Amino acid sequence: MGSPSELPAERSYSKPLGIRFLEFTKKAKLSYKTYQAIVLIVTFFAYTSYHATRKTTSIVKSALDPQSSDVGLKFPWRITYISEPAESKRLSWVLGDGWAPFNGSDGTALLGELDVAFLAVYAFGMYFSGHLGDRMNLRIFLTVGMIGTGLFTALFGVGYWAKLHSFYYFLIVQMIAGLFQSTGWPSVVAVVGNWFRKKRRGLIMGIWNAHTSVGNITGSLIASALLSYGWGWSFVVPGLIIAFMGVVVFLFLPVCPESVGADREEDEADSPRKNGEGVTEPLLGSDTELKENAVGFIEAWKIPGVAPFAFCLFFAKLVAYTFLYWLPYYISHTAIEGKYLSNETAGSLSTFFDVGGVLGGILAGYISDHLDARAITAATFMYCAIPALYFYRSYGHISLAMNIALMFITGMFVNGPYALITTAVSADLGTHSSLKGNSKALATVTAIIDGTGSVGAAIGPLLTGYISAKSWSAVFTMLMGAALVAGLLLTRLVVAEVAARISESRSQGGQESRSEAAELDV
Repeated sequence: MGSPSELPAERSYSKPLGIRFLEFTKKAKLSYKTYQAIVLIVTFFAYTSYHATRKTTSIVKSALDPQSSDVGLKFPWRITYISEPAESKRLSWVLGDGWAPFNGSDGTALLGELDVAFLAVYAFGMYFSGHLGDRMNLRIFLTVGMIGTGLFTALFGVGYWAKLHSFYYFLIVQMIAGLFQSTGWPSVVAVVGNWFRKKRRGLIMGIWNAHTSVGNITGSLIASALLSYGWGWSFVVPGLIIAFMGVVVFLFLPVCPESVGADREEDEADSPRKNGEGVTEPLLGSDTELKENAVGFIEAWKIPGVAPFAFCLFFAKLVAYTFLYWLPYYISHTAIEGKYLSNETAGSLSTFFDVGGVLGGILAGYISDHLDARAITAATFMYCAIPALYFYRSYGHISLAMNIALMFITGMFVNGPYALITTAVSADLGTHSSLKGNSKALATVTAIIDGTGSVGAAIGPLLTGYISAKSWSAVFTMLMGAALVAGLLLTRLVVAEVAARISESRSQGGQESRSEAAELDV
């Protein structure tokens, strides 16, 4: 290793055409902060488009199976709706009474199988995507993933005009779309991690991670607005949008400072180093030197902190994705002030969970930066999620205002650690001090952590489908148990961070005592 032909991919990157154009019009090289702004904006909208296409399926379910509320999971009470009968008839007429094979008695089960298949392939593909991402030009890799996602998202919608009614067609298309979707997260986190030092990653990535909620909301609005024109458009338009964003990524995304000849010295002040932190600081980053080798899959698992955070995210994402897939359904099937909300109102109300999640991600990032303690922050949020879940289940039915407030708080504590682990923590571990300067682990580590979490994301909604048929209280008990386990899995790292804080405090106290003694001697 070490010959010119074997240098890491970044060293051989050509400068993106869009960046060349900007520098040509400006007739000067762009500043480091300008590159950082471009990276944040491009990756933000790139992953927003990923989530927009991912959210489409849950919105179109009402078109494929208009009677899903009648043929789905049964509850021990009769469901009533606010002004629902007339609306149901109108929607049924517009959508043509569903779409075979999803409009039969097993339609809800078939749609559930699509969700599980998508998430399973997504989780499986994540491990390979991270491995490939650290060995390829991330700009090209992300572009291919986005265009592929757009193509297969659109192909699902093409079934509308082609009058396709084969379940296996839609299943295969969803599975391949999930595979392409898995390219997104490891790539964007690796790129942002390349450009931002550890000290500011928590807050910056906490704000940046709002793309998840923005994508969910945007996808919901686009898909809902296009349903009346035919459900195929609800897939084709988001597919075209993410494909277009893939072109933007190809033209404008600088994957690392070296790829555009940027000077890291402008950012060096934000990356202090401390001696001896490799053991007590499991998340300490090291960005000083590029090595030739990409880190292997097994080697990445051995990085201190990767396994605990990966398994923590398994349970954290189990809770988060259960809310993502089931919250609108839960709200519409729970009496609030003695009344049941329509599906449309329940769907709109559920967005407060995402809004709380945005604030939670920002708070978790800011607190972890301020304390320099990722594990303590993540574990604390997970423990706080337990009473939040209990209060939402127990008192959310009292009034609409109470439901919104408790849902917002629950979203804040559930999504806060989820956002922190998948962004700042993944970036920190991808540049861990044990790698001795090797930056070629970002995508692999991110993929391991989020891939493991995505397995939980697939299992949570699946278990909820069975458990909720008997009791929603049992579902919330499962979620509280998952939150507890997620926090406990970080215990060793929390102890290490507490020990490091105590050691620093004693060291500072000793220095102050010596300074005072010196002054007295004088």
